[in-house]
Amino acid sequence: MNKLLIVGTVAFDSIETPFGKADKVLGGAATYIGLSASHFDVEAAIVSVVGDDFPREYLNLLENRNIDTSGITVVPGGKTFFWSGLYHNDLNSRDTLDTQLNVLADFNPVVPQNFKTPDVVMLGNLHPSIQQSVLSQLEQKPKLVVLDTMNFWMNCALEELKEVLQQVDVITINDEEARQLSGEYSLVKAAEVIHQMGPQYVVIKKGEHGALLFSGKEVFYAPALPLKEVFDPTGAGDTFAGGFTGYLTERGNVSFNCMKNAIIFGSNLASFCVEEFGTNRMERLEDEEVNNRLMQFKMLTQFDIELK
Repeated sequence: MNKLLIVGTVAFDSIETPFGKADKVLGGAATYIGLSASHFDVEAAIVSVVGDDFPREYLNLLENRNIDTSGITVVPGGKTFFWSGLYHNDLNSRDTLDTQLNVLADFNPVVPQNFKTPDVVMLGNLHPSIQQSVLSQLEQKPKLVVLDTMNFWMNCALEELKEVLQQVDVITINDEEARQLSGEYSLVKAAEVIHQMGPQYVVIKKGEHGALLFSGKEVFYAPALPLKEVFDPTGAGDTFAGGFTGYLTERGNVSFNCMKNAIIFGSNLASFCVEEFGTNRMERLEDEEVNNRLMQFKMLTQFDIELK
């Protein structure tokens, strides 16, 4: 069975949207990535840090999904990373109300010995120095290294980010972040500039408008599935990343054509994440539901056409 190493936050979130609020629920990039990747036949492990205020039941939840938690450091007397956000009416923009780094402020990641030769590495949204530290602990180069980042690191740790980008194969960012990182408004030009920074593949997420995959002159676009109700977009991008890397890890194939399918699988899983607050929907998501919605994606994207 192929191995997927996940690096990212395991956290508490307080979320408010136009449809309600949820206080101090399970969150964090690595949590969403792991729950999403658990729908594939892979060996997965999370590298993260929490305080001793983190409930054992949450670790049990991950372990029951066959996710190795030995890389999650529990700091005695420490408090778990906390984030609070308020989403606007369009759900595409939000205000961060509170960020408490807590144990994350002094986090030194430790990769479990049995995951130092992973097939795929998913570097979730963290300080580039932490992402770099994880890569330096690996005993051989993985088939694929995927990195997620955000505007904040571009503003305060751009040089460190550029150093890590030279070692990754895929970057996943949203359209606003792609424009900031590249200095280009056109997403086609932005992808070209980012390619030159290191990644062979650039995935640009556009929320409810789908996702783009660039590799050289090859481009693939996958729409997002139209949904009747969206309650909470928190973690949707990480859920997408978990589906994307989970699929590629299971297949053991990192070609452009395989990545096109991975984009669809990631988008499919993300469509469930937004249906309820926090990780609630992902915690009880069944494979049969996933497969049924994949058929909806197939119907949405397939068509016959006669070329003259």
